[in-house]
Amino acid sequence: MTGMPQRFTPLQRALHWLMAICILAMLFIGVGMVSSIAPKYLSLVAIHKSLGAVILILALIRLAVRWRYGAPALPADLPAPMKLAAKLSHYLLYTLMIAMPLLGWGMLSAANYPVVLFGGVHLPMVLPQSDSLHTALWNAHFYLAFVFFALVLMHFAAALFHALVRHDGVFEAMATLPGGESSRDRTSR
Repeated sequence: MTGMPQRFTPLQRALHWLMAICILAMLFIGVGMVSSIAPKYLSLVAIHKSLGAVILILALIRLAVRWRYGAPALPADLPAPMKLAAKLSHYLLYTLMIAMPLLGWGMLSAANYPVVLFGGVHLPMVLPQSDSLHTALWNAHFYLAFVFFALVLMHFAAALFHALVRHDGVFEAMATLPGGESSRDRTSR
């Protein structure tokens, strides 16, 4: 690479927005699951498991793509605490995008529940059956979901701050309008 890119690559942007949709759906499905005893519960669980596997795979791909292509530099005039917050929040987002599906998989394994995805794909058990381990993993998965949701809200708020207040190109580095242009591309003509 000859320099820092000005924007994320089209692949990075596509992965970001696809994962944003998946993660938001996952969070709301999770809330629906834990608040329901209706017959829809089993359908929500099936979707939750499959979507978790999709998110794990996409997060690993996204991490590899990020490692390969990097990310645009943050604006030089961005205060140091905000740069640190951006860096730490991205580390935490990547950690949770990978950890949450693994915790769920481990939790189901510890409960000796089959992990069956769409298409009848069976994932192997990754942990031995253990009621105490299942409870610990369930609690971790449950409470980290709130942390994840809060982090997603902060990420969204930061994106709006960069787009509507600072106008510093950070939002445009990831945003794409139909036809592949960002709002900054259209206004610079």
